[in-house]
Amino acid sequence: MAENVEVERVLVTGASGYIASHIVQQLQEAGYAVRGTVRSLTNEARFQHLKELCPDAAHELELVGAELENEESWKSAVDGCTYVLHTASPFPLALPNDENTVIKPAVEGVTNVLKAVAANGKVKRVVVTSAGLAICGSLSNKEYSEKDWPDDMDGLLPYPKSKTLAEKAAWDFVENLKEEEKFELAVVHPVGVCGPILSKNESTSTEIVKRLMLRNPFLLPKVNLPLVDVRDVAAGHIAAMKCPEAAGNRHILCGGNIWWNEMGATLRAEFKSQGYNVPTKLTPKIFIRMASPFMKETKMILPIWNKVSKFDNTRMKDVLKIEPRDLKTSLIEMAYSMIEAGIVKKSPKYRGPGGAEPVANGDGEVPTANGPTTEGEDKPEETKTEEVKSDEKEEGAKEEPKSEEPAADTGAPAEKTEDKPADEAAEKPAETPAEAPAETPAEAPKETPAETPAETPAETPAETPAEDTEKAKEAPAEKTEDAEPVAEESKETADSTGETGATE
Repeated sequence: MAENVEVERVLVTGASGYIASHIVQQLQEAGYAVRGTVRSLTNEARFQHLKELCPDAAHELELVGAELENEESWKSAVDGCTYVLHTASPFPLALPNDENTVIKPAVEGVTNVLKAVAANGKVKRVVVTSAGLAICGSLSNKEYSEKDWPDDMDGLLPYPKSKTLAEKAAWDFVENLKEEEKFELAVVHPVGVCGPILSKNESTSTEIVKRLMLRNPFLLPKVNLPLVDVRDVAAGHIAAMKCPEAAGNRHILCGGNIWWNEMGATLRAEFKSQGYNVPTKLTPKIFIRMASPFMKETKMILPIWNKVSKFDNTRMKDVLKIEPRDLKTSLIEMAYSMIEAGIVKKSPKYRGPGGAEPVANGDGEVPTANGPTTEGEDKPEETKTEEVKSDEKEEGAKEEPKSEEPAADTGAPAEKTEDKPADEAAEKPAETPAEAPAETPAEAPKETPAETPAETPAETPAETPAEDTEKAKEAPAEKTEDAEPVAEESKETADSTGETGATE
């Protein structure tokens, strides 16, 4: 007679969300019985994909309705579960007019779930999805570990404040439980999340890649982002659920850092030949400052401009035993999945994942991602080329006193002319031949007009990341009206305010 083995059931809150969908899939593949909560069982389009994640699952997925602020709805949701993975929390795309629309459901939601767990008495461990911003508060030039908390709660934006307050509420709740009510608590802190999506649902986490693929905006802010693959985040939740050392601890989930224009270069290399003109150039900071009085989303960009926040992922690797995936591969896979889901429209040249080799461009070259600069970001190829020319021009300027050699050997007219601005050379074409020695009167008129414009890149200021306000005035004036901030004006928030990047 076969031995009866008790099946461990796991409750995943906000199951239709970006991260939660991956958690559900990995749990089913591992043989767990999974119960997921959604806000409404009538909106089947939002959670239909969950039923198709693991066709051969040993246990059919169970879905129940539960609202974060409805305490009663969680009592039946946790009943019969061995573990609870709480991912549901608001993650708005745009800054809300009232921060309490984000903070209140986040704090009350985690409290209501934990109350139901305590009352049930049979749940072994709860894993709460917090965020990297509940560690640092805001991105800055520092390195963070699980010991860190935000310094200035009053100065936090609504989302990081909601995640910080919700996590503190969870730790306080467990600490004050009676002995007979106690259960284990572990918290995971994913930073920005990327990687393939499993549904057609848009979320805040998909917004950056979507905008890059749609070339909106066409100039990018000088922002560095800590990222982690969504599959690593899902695996981190499950490891935190089972690993004995995870109980009572926080766990940063981070795969590394990447500049926004480096993300653009990565996607451009993969998708340019498929009809997607992904931006890679940086916008001068002054453009963002000019837009700030009119677009409140820039409030999120200016404080993190050119700052690199490092997160210590030692516990992720040593305790949870997760090796981070390559971020550039994750971004490419994310873009493909968004195209396949219809979030990004298919272009006529789209080949799909694993399609034919890219076709060479008009110059006979296949676009490739660029390597890191000395500041850590990957620049578009055209930017690097023009900067090299600028450097050559500056070197030529320094060596100008040495250029008094016979004109027949050095091509003196061309050397002197290239050190002048292009417009100055164009206005005084007659002066250049006068500087040439008499032995070579025919050479100067040919070389000067042809070489001078080519060696004076017109768009260098707009493309060079190192330039900020001081050189912004050199950027082409006509680009001012096009340099939109990254954050998009608010769209319908009925779905986005229910998703954590990780949530429903």
